[in-house]
Amino acid sequence: MHQVGLVGKPNVGKTTFFAAATLAEAKIAPYPFTTIDSNRGIAYVKVRCVCRDFGVVDNPRNSLCINGFRFVPVELIDVAGLVPGAWEGRGLGNRFLDELRRAPVLIHVVDASGSTDIEGRPISLGEHNPVEDVIFLEKEIDMWMKSILKRNWREIVRKSYKNVIEAFYEKLSGLGIARSCIEEALNNLDLAKKKLDVWNDDDILSFVRYIRGKAKPMVIAANKADLPTAEDYIRELKRKFPNLVVIPTAAAAELALRKAAKAKLIEYIPGDKDFRIIDEKKLTEKQMKALEYIRENVLKRWGSTGVQDAINAAFLKLLRMIVVFPVEDENKLTDRKGNVLPDAFLVPNSTTARDLAYLIHSELGDKYIGALDVKTKRRYPTESPLYHRQVIKILVRR
Repeated sequence: MHQVGLVGKPNVGKTTFFAAATLAEAKIAPYPFTTIDSNRGIAYVKVRCVCRDFGVVDNPRNSLCINGFRFVPVELIDVAGLVPGAWEGRGLGNRFLDELRRAPVLIHVVDASGSTDIEGRPISLGEHNPVEDVIFLEKEIDMWMKSILKRNWREIVRKSYKNVIEAFYEKLSGLGIARSCIEEALNNLDLAKKKLDVWNDDDILSFVRYIRGKAKPMVIAANKADLPTAEDYIRELKRKFPNLVVIPTAAAAELALRKAAKAKLIEYIPGDKDFRIIDEKKLTEKQMKALEYIRENVLKRWGSTGVQDAINAAFLKLLRMIVVFPVEDENKLTDRKGNVLPDAFLVPNSTTARDLAYLIHSELGDKYIGALDVKTKRRYPTESPLYHRQVIKILVRR
């Protein structure tokens, strides 16, 4: 299952974000280091389902379909709050950073209201600029990756004489870094022709910064966006980091809405612009005021709570993934058991039909002879990448 890492300093609402996205039980409290061991849960990427395009009622197996939206599961890893010096082990930071080794994309939750200092301690609204938190976290990851290389530098230098890319890959592959990323960094930084034994600390740091940006892309979830000091800071975050995706977020509001929907007090689908109260008589005055606050200060102001948007952005925008729907019967849109549009696969946008066949089952890949685009009823070129929301039939030899 695809993974996304949830990172940030303590006390910014990171675990609230996790609980809202997964509805999993997680310890939430307004003080640092509430999370000691990482929480892991299932969140979802939300896309428009193809069921309405074809006018059918689906019955998914590996995902959910709610009101015409398909929710494809991903694993969300909530890593304990990081503090300055985490890469050196401060606050058990080294251990927490290790949790992120395999996550190919990160969601960095920051306190956009400026009501927590760099260590995560509560302060007055607006006292701390969240821009500093983005800089701090990028530095922590850079220094952590640099420390991994420095510990193994003699061995990397020795092996580089045979193959420099393989020398780096041997130490960085465990962080989910591909050979192509290493090669790109060496070429674009003009380091490819420079022997490793004359690299200095600045060379190593430039190298890890480049591969971190490529291999660990980051969404900024500008949390507590409902508070009065947040709007100016959100504008500044977008201005200071034009290459990052910054999404105004109100995790506490999303958690409240999802719990209310689960209790059948309101109708609400994650990522919606509004909700509908089912029966006002079942709500207390306090609950009504809370819902109205969310509507006015979050949904009308920002268009959503941002939680679902951040997850979608991580996979669909930063990782440029797509969702495809394989079927066995192109006329009934079913699998062999009669399930309609049973599966939705989240895959890289470079995935071909043959790649998908192997992803479904190795035997299917071995027997692959072609593919049919169900919408057009035409053979789909084997070498062509699949497209988003494509319904595809894998053809196999009998």
